[in-house]
Amino acid sequence: MIKEIYIRDLGVIREARLSFTAGLNVLSGETGAGKTMVLTALGLLLGGRADAAAVRAGSSALLVEGRWSSVPTEVKQRIEEAGSSLDEGELLANRSVSIEGKSRAAVGGVSIPIGLLGELGEQLVVVHGQADQLRLKSASAQREALDSFASLGSLLADYSQHFQAWQQANKNLTDVLNNKEANAREVAELLDDLKAIEAVSPRAGEDLELRDLSARMSNLEALRSAAASAHDALSSDSDQVDVQALLAAARRSLENQRALDSSLETIAEKLSEASFQVAEVALELSSYVSSLEADSELPLDEVQRRLADLNALNRRFGGTLDDVFAHSEFASKRVLELDDSEDRVAALKLQIDSEREALEALAEQLSAKRTAAATTLASEVNVELAGLAMAGAELVVEVIQGEEFGPHGRDQVTILLRSYPGAEPRPIAKGASGGELSRIMLAIEVVLAKGVERPTFIFDEVDAGVGGAAAIEVGRRLARLSKQAQVIVITHLAQVAAFADNHQRVLKTQTGDITESDVSALVGQDREAELARMLSGLADSSTARQHAAELMSLAKA
Repeated sequence: MIKEIYIRDLGVIREARLSFTAGLNVLSGETGAGKTMVLTALGLLLGGRADAAAVRAGSSALLVEGRWSSVPTEVKQRIEEAGSSLDEGELLANRSVSIEGKSRAAVGGVSIPIGLLGELGEQLVVVHGQADQLRLKSASAQREALDSFASLGSLLADYSQHFQAWQQANKNLTDVLNNKEANAREVAELLDDLKAIEAVSPRAGEDLELRDLSARMSNLEALRSAAASAHDALSSDSDQVDVQALLAAARRSLENQRALDSSLETIAEKLSEASFQVAEVALELSSYVSSLEADSELPLDEVQRRLADLNALNRRFGGTLDDVFAHSEFASKRVLELDDSEDRVAALKLQIDSEREALEALAEQLSAKRTAAATTLASEVNVELAGLAMAGAELVVEVIQGEEFGPHGRDQVTILLRSYPGAEPRPIAKGASGGELSRIMLAIEVVLAKGVERPTFIFDEVDAGVGGAAAIEVGRRLARLSKQAQVIVITHLAQVAAFADNHQRVLKTQTGDITESDVSALVGQDREAELARMLSGLADSSTARQHAAELMSLAKA
């Protein structure tokens, strides 16, 4: 619901603030007073095209701000996606246009693309006027309106679930059939890979072990000589001085004098530990030399040939034996998947047949309910049209069932208008004049609004070409619609304005060369005077005031 609009430097409006309430809001004023500027301001807030010519003379830019409460969940989510948020549950939006034609928009203080304002506007406001496109201009919008009127939400959700499953099964079957030759080639390649891996039968880490073994065997004499020399330096079987002998001599030298200084005991123990460690290293070197002797019993050419086979697998399947094992696992699973294609074809065909049967039944239900609802919708709208001075006009809602399944069934829904008895039904945008369009849409909206939460509705010139009792009926229907949604009406008829819950007047004043328009709320005698002016052009006419008071009493009743 729109709570407030602030306008600055737009056309003849220097500054104005309009407050709106729930129910029926009416804007009135003399021709040329600036009511159109209010619509222009709303259009800018709803993402409409910016025109630098709308900037007030002498100003550098115009500004329009709007405040909405009770914002739909979809709008809130879209705002959050854009990086903004509501302000204490309210949507704050603004739009500025400079005299250079540059336009900027923001929501909640965060700059957004102008296009996003348009997206939000579609969820918040419906505008009906001679210069505006009809809300029900597209075939999909007309179908959605009928489906909403018929309360088909649950049935449509069930149909949509089966439709998506049917589409996916068809796609899967097409993929399997179209890729049969490619699948066969892939299976052959994978089996060849598995055969190559199985022929070598590698062990985890085997390539690293053989690489070390090959290096040892290729440099056996150098390794044996280095290990033997190191061993002899630590612990020699000959009479030469070795590390162990030196450590033993150092320990004995200290032990002989430890009675003189107890601190030498600690150093002697460390020398003893060092002697044990040297002995262990010497033993390890002895074992190493023995292992070299054992390795030498294996043929070097056999080690290198096995290593070459493993390296060939590594190069083919990724670089390491881990990659080889991973490819082997993948290939085994993939072969099973591809080899199962015949079974998949049979299963997919069964699924397609099953989903199609479900779609047939659901589509028939949708068509039957839509056809019944179309008759009721047209009948109820035609009753409304008769009360809006369009008794000869007749709404026609066609439901034509096609052959192919679509996302919403098989039906093509079209809303047409027969302008007079015997005329050929035509699309409503082509079958009515500008003034009639607003009344037709008013009749449709009144019927569609029953029991359904709608956005804000704005009507411009909904009363064009009517007067007297027909004008009262227009006001009565606007008031009825306002029980379901907020309604804003720009009117020049007192019979319509009398039904307002909130009446505001746009007043133009001129001081010298300066022309300005302002907006003021009307209550009590001020409202009665405005209705009198709308009736007779004379705000102070006692007769007109009596008539105005009578209209307000009628509307209140």
